[in-house]
Amino acid sequence: MAHRNLLFTVAYEMLGSAADAEDVLQETWLRWVKVDLAGVEDRRAYLVRITTRQALNRLRTLRRRKEAYVGQWLPEPLLTAPDVAEDVELADSLSMAMMLVLERLSPTERAVFVLREVFDVGYDEIAAAVDRTPAAVHQIAHRARRHVEADRPRGPVSPRAARAAVESFRRALETGDPQVLLDVLAPQVVLVSDGGGVKRAALRPIVGAENLARFYLGGRTGAFGTTVTSEPTVVNGQPALVMHRDGELDGVMAFRVEDGLITGLYYVRNPQKLTRVTSETPLTLR
Repeated sequence: MAHRNLLFTVAYEMLGSAADAEDVLQETWLRWVKVDLAGVEDRRAYLVRITTRQALNRLRTLRRRKEAYVGQWLPEPLLTAPDVAEDVELADSLSMAMMLVLERLSPTERAVFVLREVFDVGYDEIAAAVDRTPAAVHQIAHRARRHVEADRPRGPVSPRAARAAVESFRRALETGDPQVLLDVLAPQVVLVSDGGGVKRAALRPIVGAENLARFYLGGRTGAFGTTVTSEPTVVNGQPALVMHRDGELDGVMAFRVEDGLITGLYYVRNPQKLTRVTSETPLTLR
């Protein structure tokens, strides 16, 4: 229990699924209770090793599942305590934008990157966790870092600037003012929506501020014959919105903010990914 939040976060950052991360923790526990603790010098390192191996096994299974996924796939939103956003580096590593960048890594590259760059685990410990030599882990870490740096969002944005941008977006939806919306959206903003084949969602990303303005303000009351409302929350260490349609939970929208403008919107509508949004206590990760 002393290391539970750490282990959960390692698994979640590797898998992009809170439900699967919980399953990994259960598998880790089942193995842990059978360990002779007298022979364990560093319990934290040993638990991280077990968790990483279990997450790697599950990640390979998830990859096959994602290949058959209907439409765009997004990580499962993770409610986090507001103080997580104050740790800019941690919040950046958990953001939807970064989680999607990590999806492009191989399973081993992702494990090495998460353990080294996010949690500062030593190369020897990582080598034991992924069954590689420390020298090989050095090379994998360098390669993964190069891939991530090529695709990651430009520098972390301050929590205050992110909140301001999200609040402007929310106000635009409430008032139906297209200019307020256009003022906060970057010209080449991208919307990715995930309905999982259960809820209506765009099968491909929608690109461009004007296209998004038409999509959202047109659908605010007319396109689906419903009224959409929103309330602020914190998801993956970043300001987000919980969206309701006619009073019912419709989805969670996360954002990517750069230079004060929204450059990415990530709308998760798949009901299987929303079960924790209203029932779980926000997680404090460190």
